[in-house]
Amino acid sequence: MTYSDAIRKRLHELCNARKISENHLATLSGLTQSTVEYIMSGKSKNPKLITLHKIATGLNMTVSELLDFPEMNNEDLES
Repeated sequence: MTYSDAIRKRLHELCNARKISENHLATLSGLTQSTVEYIMSGKSKNPKLITLHKIATGLNMTVSELLDFPEMNNEDLES
Protein backbone atom coordinates (compact mmCIF):
# COMPACT_ATOMS: atom_id res chain seq x y z
CA MET A 1 0.00 0.00 0.00
CA THR A 2 1.26 3.46 -0.81
CA TYR A 3 1.11 6.51 1.42
CA SER A 4 -1.56 8.08 -0.79
CA ASP A 5 -3.60 4.83 -0.75
CA ALA A 6 -3.54 4.82 3.06
CA ILE A 7 -4.60 8.48 3.29
CA ARG A 8 -7.32 7.95 0.71
CA LYS A 9 -8.68 4.92 2.58
CA ARG A 10 -8.66 6.82 5.87
CA LEU A 11 -10.53 9.79 4.42
CA HIS A 12 -13.16 7.57 2.81
CA GLU A 13 -13.68 5.78 6.14
CA LEU A 14 -14.02 9.07 8.03
CA CYS A 15 -16.44 10.53 5.48
CA ASN A 16 -18.56 7.37 5.50
CA ALA A 17 -18.63 7.26 9.32
CA ARG A 18 -19.68 10.91 9.49
CA LYS A 19 -22.02 10.62 6.49
CA ILE A 20 -20.41 13.53 4.65
CA SER A 21 -19.50 13.89 0.99
CA GLU A 22 -16.17 14.92 -0.50
CA ASN A 23 -17.72 18.30 -1.28
CA HIS A 24 -18.85 18.76 2.32
CA LEU A 25 -15.39 17.74 3.56
CA ALA A 26 -13.89 20.38 1.27
CA THR A 27 -16.25 23.00 2.68
CA LEU A 28 -15.52 22.03 6.28
CA SER A 29 -11.78 22.10 5.56
CA GLY A 30 -11.68 25.38 3.66
CA LEU A 31 -10.28 23.62 0.60
CA THR A 32 -11.45 23.50 -2.97
CA GLN A 33 -13.54 20.54 -4.00
CA SER A 34 -10.90 19.63 -6.58
CA THR A 35 -8.17 19.44 -3.93
CA VAL A 36 -10.17 16.97 -1.84
CA GLU A 37 -11.27 15.09 -4.96
CA TYR A 38 -7.65 14.71 -6.11
CA ILE A 39 -6.59 13.30 -2.74
CA MET A 40 -9.54 10.96 -2.44
CA SER A 41 -9.25 9.70 -6.01
CA GLY A 42 -5.52 9.06 -5.75
CA LYS A 43 -4.53 11.68 -8.32
CA SER A 44 -2.63 13.53 -5.61
CA LYS A 45 0.18 11.18 -4.62
CA ASN A 46 1.68 13.26 -1.82
CA PRO A 47 -0.71 15.64 -0.08
CA LYS A 48 1.03 18.46 1.77
CA LEU A 49 0.98 18.59 5.55
CA ILE A 50 -0.88 21.92 5.51
CA THR A 51 -3.63 20.28 3.42
CA LEU A 52 -3.88 17.35 5.84
CA HIS A 53 -3.97 19.86 8.71
CA LYS A 54 -6.90 21.67 7.11
CA ILE A 55 -8.74 18.38 6.57
CA ALA A 56 -8.08 17.31 10.16
CA THR A 57 -9.33 20.67 11.45
CA GLY A 58 -12.43 20.38 9.29
CA LEU A 59 -13.09 16.99 10.87
CA ASN A 60 -12.46 18.37 14.38
CA MET A 61 -9.34 16.25 14.73
CA THR A 62 -5.65 16.85 15.13
CA VAL A 63 -3.26 15.79 12.40
CA SER A 64 -2.01 13.13 14.81
CA GLU A 65 -5.53 11.71 15.15
CA LEU A 66 -6.04 11.84 11.39
CA LEU A 67 -2.86 9.88 10.76
CA ASP A 68 -3.24 7.45 13.66
CA PHE A 69 -4.76 4.40 12.01
CA PRO A 70 -3.56 0.83 11.44
CA GLU A 71 -2.52 1.13 7.81
CA MET A 72 -0.34 4.12 8.58
CA ASN A 73 1.17 2.63 11.73
CA ASN A 74 1.54 -1.07 10.95
CA GLU A 75 2.41 -1.37 7.29
CA ASP A 76 5.48 -0.75 5.26
CA LEU A 77 4.21 2.04 3.03
CA GLU A 78 5.68 2.56 -0.38
CA SER A 79 6.40 6.08 -1.56
